[in-house]
Amino acid sequence: MNFQRGHRRDYPEINLIPLIDVLLVILIFLMVTTTYARFAELQINLPEAQGDTAKEAPAQINVDVDAIGAYHINQTALAVGGVEALRQALAAAADGEKEPVVVISADSRTPHQAVITVMDAARRAGLNRVTFVTQTPADGNP
Repeated sequence: MNFQRGHRRDYPEINLIPLIDVLLVILIFLMVTTTYARFAELQINLPEAQGDTAKEAPAQINVDVDAIGAYHINQTALAVGGVEALRQALAAAADGEKEPVVVISADSRTPHQAVITVMDAARRAGLNRVTFVTQTPADGNP
């Protein structure tokens, strides 16, 4: 007895729509993670800025930091570069001045720690007004 007369046999069919959806999700995931890898290689060239000059010049203590981290306070080289030596030199330079401004001129290749050391020494010396010297970009655009 053949009970399946007139019944055709269906062949398995591959549905491509879920496969395409999964591939699109994987593609989006790869595009997003590739973007993060590009930000890890970001090159930073500092410092450049534009700003107005002060109308009245307060007393200044100029601290220059070169590319290797050597310090100069008011054009005088500092032999020892520790925080305590910087604090003493800044306190001596500020002797008799009322709230002088510590002006930090750091090379763009100066180690970040060297600038932080100057800021820490100024704080320890009681000099709370700290600013940075920058240059305007060569092309004049901000």
